[in-house]
Amino acid sequence: MRAISLFSGCGGFSEGVSLAGFEIAAAVEVDRYACMSYRANFPATPLFEGSVEDFLNDESDAEQIDFDAESIDLVFGGPPCQGFSQIGPRNHGDQRNQLYKEFARIVQRVGPKFFLMENVPNLLLMGKGRFKSEIIEHFRSLGYSNVSFQKVSAADFGVPQKRERVFFFGSRDDIKLRDDLDSIVSTFLAAEQCSKHVTVWQAIGDLPAEVVDSGEVAEYPPLPRTPSPFLRKMRLDCSKAPYFKGRKRKRMLKRGSNPVLHNHHTKEMQARRRKLISFLKPGAKADSLPKHIWNGARPEKWRRLDPDAASYTILAQMHRDLSEWVHPKEQRWITVREAARLQSFHDGFVLLGSEWQQLKQVGNAVPPLLAYAMARAVEQASMAILEDLELEPLCNSRKAA
Repeated sequence: MRAISLFSGCGGFSEGVSLAGFEIAAAVEVDRYACMSYRANFPATPLFEGSVEDFLNDESDAEQIDFDAESIDLVFGGPPCQGFSQIGPRNHGDQRNQLYKEFARIVQRVGPKFFLMENVPNLLLMGKGRFKSEIIEHFRSLGYSNVSFQKVSAADFGVPQKRERVFFFGSRDDIKLRDDLDSIVSTFLAAEQCSKHVTVWQAIGDLPAEVVDSGEVAEYPPLPRTPSPFLRKMRLDCSKAPYFKGRKRKRMLKRGSNPVLHNHHTKEMQARRRKLISFLKPGAKADSLPKHIWNGARPEKWRRLDPDAASYTILAQMHRDLSEWVHPKEQRWITVREAARLQSFHDGFVLLGSEWQQLKQVGNAVPPLLAYAMARAVEQASMAILEDLELEPLCNSRKAA
């Protein structure tokens, strides 16, 4: 099966979709630093570096990517969510709220069997459900009447993070399934949920306490005597489905070379901040600090991760201020690699650009293991297609270029 990635970022969503067996025929991303990381991790994927508004747009002067539209089974991506997010002003008129229409335009142009679109769960509530209804009706008008949306937590799918997201699934009107799309997807996802969440320490406990300077690599940490199943997925010297050693190691390692640890660096910390966080116990917030240290205002301004629970949400705002992501045991912020682990990026997935840009890329990403579960739900739906029907794509041309 083949797919197109929109709003690709550094490639978290693509990583999960490719793990589920899809070939990424094309990817689209406007941020040049995210493009650097995407190319490094997906060198064989054609990448359109530019606005999604210019992709497959006959009026654009941008050079297009040539691919066979008839071969595309899935269009997926997460339009920017800041206009819907609970973090920030939640502006109903934010122009980014309308970027789903660009996603829908590509769906209409290519005519895939399925689409998969990610966003923040607050989208379901904004405007008393108006945006949710608009999205569903818009896709229905394009020939995708069978739409399902699922609100999920990444922690339920093996990601060591309580990150809630909503995914919209849709199938083309001429696709006839053996069951309703919503039933297929919801039944599959319910069966895939893990019985126990991965904790912060299970995710990052093997990583060195000492960090390196930005741009440098660290010596790869020794394998724990009894690595957790999650660590076996993340580490370069282990295999655990869906991450196998060969796939992880081929990204940034020359054949036969010893593994190294990339991105294990973090922002510097002033002495007064180091003193402040020394009072924070694991899992505690600023309202637990002595009054002479903090007045209790904005309790989530300072937070230390709880080693024995899944992390709270990793956000792109880390690149500005890491005070909400204090290491569970050390007197420092978490590193880019530790944040990537909490997003379920394996150690062979390397982030490029400045440290500021790397943190932003990690925070914006769809966790690969969450994306993997969602893509497998699409795969499950594709297996339920009634095969005796001849399917005709909705796109007008044989080639999208």
